[in-house]
Amino acid sequence: MKPARLFATLSAKGYGTYRPLRNRCVAALIAASAFFLPAMAAAETRLLALGDSLTQGYGLPADQGFVPRLQAWLRDQGRDVRVINAGVSGDTTAGGRARVEWALADEPDAMIVALGGNDLLRGIDPASSRENLSAILDAAASRDLPVLLVGLVAPGNYGPEFQQAFEAMYPDLAAEYEVMHYPNMLQPMMEKADAGESFVDLMQDDHIHPSARGIDLIVEAMGPTVLELLDRAEEG
Repeated sequence: MKPARLFATLSAKGYGTYRPLRNRCVAALIAASAFFLPAMAAAETRLLALGDSLTQGYGLPADQGFVPRLQAWLRDQGRDVRVINAGVSGDTTAGGRARVEWALADEPDAMIVALGGNDLLRGIDPASSRENLSAILDAAASRDLPVLLVGLVAPGNYGPEFQQAFEAMYPDLAAEYEVMHYPNMLQPMMEKADAGESFVDLMQDDHIHPSARGIDLIVEAMGPTVLELLDRAEEG
């Protein structure tokens, strides 16, 4: 007879001798639940996404931005993860540097850093952008936090020296700080362009921010690398 049924039968028959035993068993089960439930809740991995409008989800419904779509993709892979949206539209690397300590107050287990797009649009000296990203990585290193540094590809309209310096700062910093590196957040768009195809369907009308379809392709492309980041966080 199953324990629950046994207790019910004994109680129905009025076997007072067994009531203390029943009560002790119930109390033990409650105590066990109280012990294990916090541990189960703590198993969720917290992933901070520090970025600009590409991270924040500019122009898209709340459930179709980068953060919610990445979280959904990771959960589909069986990961118990919550992705924290620390994207601010219009933010530069300087803005990310100014608020990184506040963002890290959420005590994440890992962090994605995806900044630099607005520096690029404004033509900010890559040396300044590099210094800001370095400060952000310093903040993560002080907490022994696994990081994925996400880069971008620069156009040639600022000249070859600017282009080279901008694109080099991401792999250089990743190597210096021994963090993970993903070369180009807009890789799906770049692949279509390289193939001589239009990627207008992957962009919003402003031709700057990805459409919902574009976000899904970005997540699919970046997702396996993010899984590696979570592995590092869980191993740590």
